[in-house]
Order: sequence, then C-alpha cells, then structure tokens
Amino acid sequence: MSNSRFIDIRRELHQIPELGFEESKTQQYLLSYIESLPQQFLTVDTWETGIFVKVKGIDPTKVVAYRADIDGLPMVEETNLPFKSTHEGRMHGCGHDFHMSIALGVLTYFAENQPKETLLFIFQPAEEGPGGAKPMLESDYLKQNRPSMIIALHIAPEYPVGTVATREGLLFANTSELFIDFVGKGGHAAYPHTANDMVVASSHFVTQLQSIVSRNINPLDSAVVTIGKITGGTKQNIIAEKSRVEGTIRTLSMKSMLKVKSRIASLVKGIEEGFDCTSTIDFGANYCQVYNNEAVTREFMNFVQNRASSHLIECREAMTGEDFGYFLEEIPGFMFWLGVNSEYGLHSGHLNPDEDAIPFAIELLVDYLKSL
Repeated sequence: MSNSRFIDIRRELHQIPELGFEESKTQQYLLSYIESLPQQFLTVDTWETGIFVKVKGIDPTKVVAYRADIDGLPMVEETNLPFKSTHEGRMHGCGHDFHMSIALGVLTYFAENQPKETLLFIFQPAEEGPGGAKPMLESDYLKQNRPSMIIALHIAPEYPVGTVATREGLLFANTSELFIDFVGKGGHAAYPHTANDMVVASSHFVTQLQSIVSRNINPLDSAVVTIGKITGGTKQNIIAEKSRVEGTIRTLSMKSMLKVKSRIASLVKGIEEGFDCTSTIDFGANYCQVYNNEAVTREFMNFVQNRASSHLIECREAMTGEDFGYFLEEIPGFMFWLGVNSEYGLHSGHLNPDEDAIPFAIELLVDYLKSL
C-alpha cells in the first residue's frame, strides 16, 4: 500500500473529531482499519476508548512502544476544507488526525513485514483533557505489558516538511489548568452600592495576575499564566453575581509551578477580602514535563542526522503541554516535533498542516524502528 493512502485516512479521521474519553467513532474507525490488516503478528486490546496493538517480533530483545493520541478539541473549524469536521464545535486543531494516520501507516508496514523487536502501538484517548496517559499507564494491560522504551511525535506548524526537531532532556513544560469562580451579590445596574459586582472583581484579579511571572518567578526560569476565557453576568443592566475565569499555567520547573499556584491562591484571597465575595479554585488537569531520555534521544537524533531525506533541528524547550510526559517518567523514550509547514499554529481554527508530512513521517519511523 502506498503511504499516500494515509493522507486519505487522515482526511476521514479529520471529519470525526471527538473529545476526551468520548472517541467512540474514532475508536471504531481505527479498529475497523486494524482488523483489515494481516493478523498473523498482531494482538489487539482495547482500554476505555483507546487501543493497544502488539506486533510480535521475530527475535525480540525488548518491547518498543509508539504512542498516538486520538482526541480532538472543543473548537470551531474555520478552514473551509472539503473534508472539514462534521462534528459541530469540534476540530482536530492539534494534529491528532495526523498522529493517528502516521501510526496506522507504521503499523501497516510491520503487520505486513514482521519486525525484529516486538512493537506496541498505543492509541491514547483524552490527551487534550482530562488526560488519558496517566490512567492508561496505570491500566492492567500496561502493568503486564510494560514497554522497554516509548516514542511519540507532535506536529509542528512552524517547521517545513522533512524537518525533525527535538532535544535531549526537557522538551515540554509542566502544565496546569486553572478555573476560578467568584460569587458576590447581584443587583440592579442603577444601584451598584447594594451589590458586589463579580465582573469588576474578576477583572481586578486578571490584572493582578500579570504580576506573578514578572515579579514572583526567577527571571532565569520561565513561566506563563494565560487567561483564555472569562464569563459573568446575564444582561447589560444587571450587576453580575457570579463570574468564572479559565486559563492555563505553564512552567519549566515544578518549583515555579508550585510558586505560581501559591501566588494565585493569595491573590484570590485578596479579591475575596477586597470585594466581599467568595471563591473556589480548581487547578483541573495537571501534566508533568516531557523529559526526553538523553541516551535514546541522542541515538535517534544521530539516526535522523545521517538520513539524507531528513533535516534535524536541535530545538529549544517549549511551553507546550503534553501528557506523554507521564509515560516518560516511567519508560525511557522521547518525543519529537514533526514539521508540517502551516501558516496557522496549533489550536487555531485555521490550522491546515501540509499532508506531505504524513508519508515522510511513516518512512522515517519505519526506518528508525527497523534500525533498533
């Protein structure tokens, strides 16, 4: 089968994005395709909406895992592509359709050409939240079938096709979600002195939040606190009784993550005092850093560097969050960026990666896994 076929598969998957642990159509699509492959070397198991596919090696000395995430994002697609999402308010805006089609391409090769080492393909749900990697890692299946090493990729819109970017050590940041609810007293807009306005309270909080990174974090370290959504009120002439602030925290060290959370709690307490309100803080899903094992990452980087059709970039660490970090805490391995040359970035409704990256990645990974 030509690797260009997996471009069509990507387009089919692109049309059915589903949120974390709701990927029933996606799982069925993947299972249907996997069942169409030669089964001589394959063992297939499911976990929640995820899938494990083991490919038995000819003369195995280890088990090498390859992970692909399968969920989409709660966002509106704005690409106008002929194969755009058919699920309203859902989009594969982070490239997981690419990740899945590449994994299927690599799996197809080894289903037809038995590998030396045993391979384990992990199709993981809920990477975008609430986080599928940690519970999957703790599943009975992975307790009984623990890989010797594990690898994964993530599309990178900023790099051209044919580029692989990675580094030894820290690649992605520690991340935490952030949800804060403020509750005061509503009232008529004409009588502000009788109410406690939570739109004003949350606005003050967001302004104060900007001082955390600039004044509480070591300038030689790095942290990001972003508020992406504020909701409050019901009508223009009603003082809001409630408001909700939603955001994300990203740090390069766990020490800074704990410092940021501590300062947020202090600022919220100050808002309670200053605006005579109550509040609740929820730090939501927390992902640990993605830390590439130095030895296996360097071997992979050398492999890419010596491959004529690939271009290696030793990149800087990024504030991106990825729950693949939980796998790397327990299993030696690495993640790398795959160039897809898109004008628009990750989590954009206009994201349109170059599909030539799919056959490139399949060939790259097949060659790499054969070399182990």
